[in-house]
Amino acid sequence: MDPRERLIVALDVPSLEAAQAMVAQLGSAVSFYKIGYQLAFAGGLDYARELAQSGKRVFLDLKLHDIGNTVAAGVESVASLGASFLTVHAYPQVMQAAVAARAHDLRILAVTVLTSLDDSDLKAAGYTNGVAELAARRAAQAREIGVDGLVCSPEEVANLRRIVGSGPILVTPGIRPAGSSAGDQKRIATPAAAIAAGADYLVIGRPIVAAPDPKAAAEAIIAEIAAVARTK
Repeated sequence: MDPRERLIVALDVPSLEAAQAMVAQLGSAVSFYKIGYQLAFAGGLDYARELAQSGKRVFLDLKLHDIGNTVAAGVESVASLGASFLTVHAYPQVMQAAVAARAHDLRILAVTVLTSLDDSDLKAAGYTNGVAELAARRAAQAREIGVDGLVCSPEEVANLRRIVGSGPILVTPGIRPAGSSAGDQKRIATPAAAIAAGADYLVIGRPIVAAPDPKAAAEAIIAEIAAVARTK
C-alpha cells in the first residue's frame, strides 16, 4: 500500500468552510479524510459525498450504537454517500446489524476501547475488565461476526493483530509524532511505532490540522510511515 494512503487526516474542525480550506491546503499530499461528530453535524455528511466524488477516500467516524434495526438503517444511508469506512461500537448486536447492512464497498470498523480511556475509566464505568482484556474480547467477537476491521489504540494493535489475523483492517487513532502533546489521549504512540506494531492506517488530527504548516506536517508523517514500511 502507498504510504500516503495509510494516513487518514481527521477533519476535526468546526465548520464546512474550515474543512474545505484544510483539504485545499493539504492538496495531493493527503488522499484519505475522517469526518467525526463535529463536522458531521455542520454539513459534513454532504461534504463526505463531495469528497468521495472528487476521488478522496472518506472515513465516517460516527460510532453507531443502537438497536439492530436502527444501526442497519444508518449503515444503509452511509453506504449511499460513498464512504470507505464507518465505525460502530464493538457490541455483538451492533456489529451483526452493521455487517448485514453494509453495501457499496463500505467497510465496517468496530471501535474496541476509546483511546481516551484507561483501566480506571473502565472501572468507573462499571467494567470489570481492563483495557487490554476488553479490547481482546471485542476483537475476537468482531472476527467471528465478520467485521472488516477494528479501531484500537497503538498499545493494543500488536496483540489484536495476533487475534484477528492478517485480513482485518486495524486503524489506530491516538497517534502523536515525537514531541507532540498527548492532549486528551491516554494510550498513544508515534506513527513509526504504530506501523511497526501492525497498524494498517493511522488517524491523525490535531498534529496536522493545528500545525503551522499542515501540508508539511502531513508529509513528514507520510515519510515516517514509508521509512518503517520499507524495513518490514
